[in-house]
Amino acid sequence: MAAEVMLMNEIESKAASMGIDLNMDFNSIQLPRGEDCGIVSDDEDVYHDDQLEFDSGFGNVIVVDNLPVVPREKFEKLEGVIRKIYSQIGVIKEDGLWMPVDPETKKTLGYCFIEYNTPQEAELAKEKTNGYKLDRAHIFAVNMFDDFDKYMRVPDEWAPPEIKPYTPGLLFITLMMLQENLQKWLTDEKARDQFVIRAGTDTEVLWNDARQSKTELVYKRTYWTESFVQWSPLGTYLATVHRQGAAVKLIDFSPGEKFLVTYSSHEPSNPRDANRVVINIFDVRTGKVMRDFKGSADEFTIGGAGGVAGVSWPVFRWGGGKEDKYFAKLGKNMISVYETETFSLIDKKSLKVENVVDFSWSPTDPILALFVPELGGGNQPARVSLVQIPSKVELRQKNLFSVSDCKMYWQSNGEYLAVKADRYTKTKKSTYTGFELFRIKERDIPIEVLELDNKNDKIIAFAWEPKGHRFAVIHGDNPRPDISFYTMKSSHNLGRVSKLTTLKGKQANALFWSPGGRFIVLAGLKGFNGQLEFFNVDELETMATAEHFMATDIEWDPTGRYVATAVTSVHEMENGFNIWSFHGKLLYRILKDHFFQFLWRPRPPSFLSAEKEEEILKYLKKYSKKYDAEDQDVSMLLSEQDREKRRMLKEEWEKWISEWRRASEEERWERQKLRDGEASDEEEEYEAKEVEVEEILDFSEEVLFEE
Repeated sequence: MAAEVMLMNEIESKAASMGIDLNMDFNSIQLPRGEDCGIVSDDEDVYHDDQLEFDSGFGNVIVVDNLPVVPREKFEKLEGVIRKIYSQIGVIKEDGLWMPVDPETKKTLGYCFIEYNTPQEAELAKEKTNGYKLDRAHIFAVNMFDDFDKYMRVPDEWAPPEIKPYTPGLLFITLMMLQENLQKWLTDEKARDQFVIRAGTDTEVLWNDARQSKTELVYKRTYWTESFVQWSPLGTYLATVHRQGAAVKLIDFSPGEKFLVTYSSHEPSNPRDANRVVINIFDVRTGKVMRDFKGSADEFTIGGAGGVAGVSWPVFRWGGGKEDKYFAKLGKNMISVYETETFSLIDKKSLKVENVVDFSWSPTDPILALFVPELGGGNQPARVSLVQIPSKVELRQKNLFSVSDCKMYWQSNGEYLAVKADRYTKTKKSTYTGFELFRIKERDIPIEVLELDNKNDKIIAFAWEPKGHRFAVIHGDNPRPDISFYTMKSSHNLGRVSKLTTLKGKQANALFWSPGGRFIVLAGLKGFNGQLEFFNVDELETMATAEHFMATDIEWDPTGRYVATAVTSVHEMENGFNIWSFHGKLLYRILKDHFFQFLWRPRPPSFLSAEKEEEILKYLKKYSKKYDAEDQDVSMLLSEQDREKRRMLKEEWEKWISEWRRASEEERWERQKLRDGEASDEEEEYEAKEVEVEEILDFSEEVLFEE
């Protein structure tokens, strides 16, 4: 200490001799803003803009708001209800439930604090019960206690948020992640569409440049996915699946792209136990899990069109159109319908339907169509019912007698529902098929019955015209069934279904309508080896017939201008895809070994009003002049390119001929020498002569006998 005092005295005396006042207030000294004079503060990290959030020690505490305000005599009852709800999620600490009371009114304040043993239990309680409906007037608002410090730091005045570069998540990646506008691809000057392909270990996103009869690469990555890729319904996102993290095997987007459903399974520690299945519903924009469903694989086997390990997929089916308001799951004797505002059951209970085996949503409205088969040996008929959601009011019901099976087909605008009913004959030894046609938008939802001319014909395929009022049916026996076209609005009778035509003996087993209607591809897949017929339903005429040998997949582009046919790796040969015009002209062909997937990028609905679209159609010839001129320019360019290519081939040929003539001339004297002096190379100037030459091959003498 003495040494320190002596040192300080020396400093003070030295300062006095230099005229420096050491009694100044150093805290009053301010450096110019942004200047540190080369001296870095030891506390720089403390004053950094992005201050660290320190653990306040309350990570296991939640705050439950919007509770009923009750007097002291009802306090214990309310506390018992809350404890019952939250003790199912985790262990509440002793004295871990506290409801504040107003000291003046002696009533609760409408919120409580719950302390769990672990932060994980608290987080789970928040996820499970935020938005829980105790009754109509009380919907829980649940927050972590630690979040309140974050809320208190919210500034009084709004400031625009800092734009940070997008980082793709684990489960999905935005395709245009290098662009600020995810819809920028829709502004392509050539009005082209994109598609994604998987071949070998590569995944590629390409432009379809049909005018140039080629593709143009947008993005390519090796090992981008480990199983499959999938576009979101409006084309905003491209989902890829990886092994890291949860073992995701299946995914499904909601129609409006707000939510993503994932399926994953986990092997149990005990081999005798069933696999545990986890289905998560994510908010696509935030990546937050909005709801999860857990159970054994057996609990998710009812309904759906296909999946993995016996689980039907999709487990949840979305309804309410592109607003993503509702989703539903088929269960035993019930349909569980959830709403996405709180991700809870509508009215806290499932829709009870005894023996229900199938249901489907209207594509545009919150209407469920459900099917219940016959019961009691035919004493209780099968039925199809239409149920309004969320009211659960039955809009229409149709009883079906002697039904063995039933399938439902919605028209894309939700205007019609076709129910294909397979019925037993009187002898019960065979079946025949008919259709029940529901006119959903008309008063009282009238129903028509349609039977084929030969009602014993087997139905091979059925498809509605998108956004239209016609449908097609493939019926009869292979290898050459018939194809019939029907309309729900005939010119002479708008309220009756009528047949337009029947095409006899076609090599087809699948129907592919253009997204805009009017045109259809009649395809023969699998056993028919890729037979294609491009048909104009307006004119009822064939535009072209073609073949893509061994084709496994057919898909129209979203505009209805082009058709892609593909041969995937289920076949070992001829893997790749063809691009056709809507009227059946082959534009180009790409071969790819180990070809797995071809998917057009979907387009979102047009922002144009119906009136604007009608105006464009009215003046289409005026608008088309511009594009006709562009097409002509492209055609001339392609012609010029073809001429240039032919000219180069001709020059290459002439160069090759010239080189051979020069070589022939150089070898002329050698050839003349070999011909004993004959100069001409022309075979016609020589005369063929036959010359006999005798040659003794062997000579020997042998004594036969001696005298």
